[in-house]
Amino acid sequence: MKEAQFNIFLPYRFWHKHEIENRANDLLQTMQATPKYAPRWPFDATRVADFLDLGVVWDRIPADEKGAIAAMILPTEREIIINQDVPGLRGGYGESTLAHEIGHWELHINHQAVGRVIERQTGKLEESFQPFLCRNTSGVLEKMEWQAQYFASCLLMPRSILTEKRKGRDLTNYKHLQAMASELGVTVANLKHRLKAIGWIYIEPGSQRIYSGDKHAY
Repeated sequence: MKEAQFNIFLPYRFWHKHEIENRANDLLQTMQATPKYAPRWPFDATRVADFLDLGVVWDRIPADEKGAIAAMILPTEREIIINQDVPGLRGGYGESTLAHEIGHWELHINHQAVGRVIERQTGKLEESFQPFLCRNTSGVLEKMEWQAQYFASCLLMPRSILTEKRKGRDLTNYKHLQAMASELGVTVANLKHRLKAIGWIYIEPGSQRIYSGDKHAY
């Protein structure tokens, strides 16, 4: 059986932002219905991986001719590998990286094909497939990376939780954002990107000043 006969990776398709957000919310709601995996904040993305039966391994991933690789998915092994040599991958940045890989799993991996390959491998028919690499890129792959990262932000910071965490806080106050980020288990940078994406704050290009609300209000 040739590798090409199994479409492990789905062909590229455009996802609207609300579709990605709905997909992330559906996953959180399904987890919520299973007490063992009910989401908690600060968020632990390994709970999502466990719920999806995906292994998470910290290991060295050598750079290739295209440069450093932060993480990758081995679809038929149902495994996500995080590069332990990348600085800062512990804590909030690491949660974002793992959630990003889960975004690829949810949006870009053909689960039915993976299941068929696993069945064949159980029957002692060994086959080899390329991993899905997470890295800076361009073109269609850049769009897929954006989709995975947007999924990650929706998974880590759903609107319902943001609404709860913003009570009594000023979103233009950096210390308040730091406190929110700590409670959410994300970096301040990730939080600001999420708040900008949903129109709750606006940051003037080239400036650090934060404004409340959408940029179209100014």
